[in-house]
Amino acid sequence: MRLLIIEDEHYAAKRLQSLIEKELPDAQVLEIIDTVEESISWLKEHIEPNLIFMDIQLADGLSFQIFDSVKVNCPIIFTTAYDEYALNAFKVNSIDYLLKPLEEKVFRSAINKYQHIYQKTNYSNYNWNSISADIFQPKAQYKQRFLVKSGNAYTYLNTCDVQIIYSEDSLSFAYNKEGKRIMLDKSLDKIHNQLDPDKFFKVNRKHIIALDSIKQIHPYLNNRMKVEIGLNNMEDIIVSREKVKEFKNWLDS
Repeated sequence: MRLLIIEDEHYAAKRLQSLIEKELPDAQVLEIIDTVEESISWLKEHIEPNLIFMDIQLADGLSFQIFDSVKVNCPIIFTTAYDEYALNAFKVNSIDYLLKPLEEKVFRSAINKYQHIYQKTNYSNYNWNSISADIFQPKAQYKQRFLVKSGNAYTYLNTCDVQIIYSEDSLSFAYNKEGKRIMLDKSLDKIHNQLDPDKFFKVNRKHIIALDSIKQIHPYLNNRMKVEIGLNNMEDIIVSREKVKEFKNWLDS
């Protein structure tokens, strides 16, 4: 199995190589390329690999520019620290879209998808856009994690660890299950649109709560409801009157 890695972060490339060695010991990594320009040249001059691992933000631009200059028929697994490019990834040969830092379980799942398709079908003749629509889209529908800046470094916050997300002074914050406050770099409305509606509910203009975080619910003034989530330093979370019926239906679904 011949693999190509297009990645401009040294640590991420090393992590990817380590996962490949563990999960695909017989695979051959042909090259590690870190720019759009070099990727175009390599793909024009070499026999196409079986699979490409491709970062999106490279040293000299977005990797989607590669497809404007050279035709790529083989499947691609995108690896990126950002989730906003998912729809663009649909338009090329993506079979998965992995967010950094790469987790072993998620990487293994992507490889299993590739092997399942590759072993059953002549991949060079397969309609990869159809695969993207059938396999990739459902997974990318709802946000799995947030990229978070911590001092001079970056980390991430899994959505399953979120108790509440709220706005304050035009900024967005989340509390995780340990009660730690974390600043997010997106607006509340944008965050709300990316979350699984079965697990999160926007109770008013300022608060999005996770279903798993709810401790108690009480009647409140003017036919509203008050939600307790077990955070002592959090202001009262009030379900706005126009949201009460929808909120009850959400809880009863």
